[in-house]
This record gives sequence, structure tokens and C-alpha cells, in this order.
Amino acid sequence: MQYELKYKVIEPKRHTYQNIIDRFGDQPATRYQEATLDIEPRENFHYRPTWDSERELYDERYSALRLTDPYTFADPRQFYYTPYVTNRAAFHDEFGKTVAYLESRDLLAKMPQGWQTVLGTVVLPLRHYESGAQLVSVAGARFAYGSSLSQCASFAAFDRIGNAQILSRVGIALGSGTADRLGLAKTEWLEGAHLQPLRKLIEEIMVTDDWAEGLLAVDEIDKRIYPAFYSGLDEAALLGGAGAYSLFAQHMTTWFKDQRKWLDALIKTWREDATHGEANAAVLDRVEREWGARAQEAVDALLAVAADHIDLDSLEEA
Repeated sequence: MQYELKYKVIEPKRHTYQNIIDRFGDQPATRYQEATLDIEPRENFHYRPTWDSERELYDERYSALRLTDPYTFADPRQFYYTPYVTNRAAFHDEFGKTVAYLESRDLLAKMPQGWQTVLGTVVLPLRHYESGAQLVSVAGARFAYGSSLSQCASFAAFDRIGNAQILSRVGIALGSGTADRLGLAKTEWLEGAHLQPLRKLIEEIMVTDDWAEGLLAVDEIDKRIYPAFYSGLDEAALLGGAGAYSLFAQHMTTWFKDQRKWLDALIKTWREDATHGEANAAVLDRVEREWGARAQEAVDALLAVAADHIDLDSLEEA
């Protein structure tokens, strides 16, 4: 008996899901598009929230910042679950190697005393700030209208947990394997005069009703803390004999650059929206003006303490 094998190409009836075809036509879609577009329900809700009967479970009115179509915003990183998890696993693996190197040589405990003081009394307490920022991001994940936005807020919330864990691991390394430094950092967060403006600020942001304003208010703090205490002190550490600080700070700087990618794109989309752009711009300018001033005051209090213990003049001159 003789067999003749042939192959036949079966053309798909369509290349992607109907909701994507409705937007872009029948053409192959990216995984990001398939995992993001129109995922969040918009209609046929069974009930309204008992705590806010004037709104739907998913409702654009949870924020003053709106988009005509929320899916005009797309994450420039094209993150959905799998690439996000893969990217962050690699990120924390790299940080783990850094910590292992620092611990194997007890480098943090060998830094000049001034740098150890700044790390213990200013930087390590920021893990509590990260925890507050995580809750603000969780609110964004819940109340943002459109899965392209809520997805980014969800990932940012997980990132904040990761940032807090990075600071915790640095604290344990600074304490030579003990949690003593973390206990002191918590006391500083609760009682240190230099940290109370920041603590008060993040707690007020946590109870802000508008999820987008909360995210932007945290960003006003981030825009000052990360350049000052991570990328900024990174250079000062190299000049001041505290290379161990530089090794850890580079990871925080890397995360902040990644965070800015989606947030800057979202702000640009809000401003350029055909229907709501003008109103959005007024809200964005107000948020930047009001929360930015308070953020600067809070970060200045931290910088003043840092300047008491390490030489920041060389950084300013550079």
C-alpha cells in the first residue's frame, strides 16, 4: 500500500477577537492587545456598589481625569501578566545577586558612619512610604476605568511591594543578618521629625477619593525622592567611599525609569484627549501645583538630614 501525504493550509475565519477587529480590522493582534483591550466590563452589571449607589462597579466617574476611550492609552512596555512577571523576576534576580555580594563582604556595615546613618534613618524608613504607595496603586487598579489603565496600576502595586522588600533586604544586610535596623527604621518612620511631613503626606494621599489624583500625588513625591536619594546619592556615594550604597541604589533608579514610561504616556494621553483634554490639563496642573509643593517640602526635610551626615556639596557641584 502506498500513502501520499499532502498538507493543506486552513485559513482562519478571523485573525483575532471580535472586539479587536471592531477597533483595528481583521488583522493579527499582539498578545498585549488581546490581553488588554475591552477586558473590563462596561455594561450588564447586576448591582451598584452599596457604598456608592450613584456609580457602577466600573465607572469612569471615579476620577476627574477621563478619556473618551480609555484604550487610547496603551502601556509603552506592552506589559501583560507573562512579560511583566518574567521582567520582574529577572530584575529581582539581579538585585538578589547584588545583595549576596554585599552580604558576603559585609559591605554596607563597612560604609562610612555618615552613610550608614543616612541609610538607616532616611532611606530604610522609605519602605513604609513604598507600602503606602502600594495601597494607592491598588486603589488605581480597582477604580481605574479601562483595563489598559488598571493593568498598569496593578503592576505598579506589585512593584511597590518589591521596592519595600528591596529596602527590607538592604536593612537586614546593614544589620549583618538581623532585623534590628528594620526595627529602628520603623521607629524613625513613626517618630522621626524629619519623616513626619512625608508620613502625613502619604497617609493623606491614601484616603484621597480620586484614584488618579492619588497616583499623581505619589508621583510628585517619587519625582523628588528617587532622583535625590537613589540616582543622586548614587553619585555622591561613589565620591564618598560608599560604593555599597551605589550598588543597591542603581536598582531603585532602574525601577523608577521603568515606572515613568507608562505614567508619562498616560499623562500625555490625558492631556491630548479630544473631548476631555482641556479639563484634564486643568486637573493635572492643579495636582502638580498643590501636591508638588507639599512633596518638595517633605523631601527637603529628608535632604536636610542627609546633608548633616554626608557631603552633598560635591554632588551639587557635579
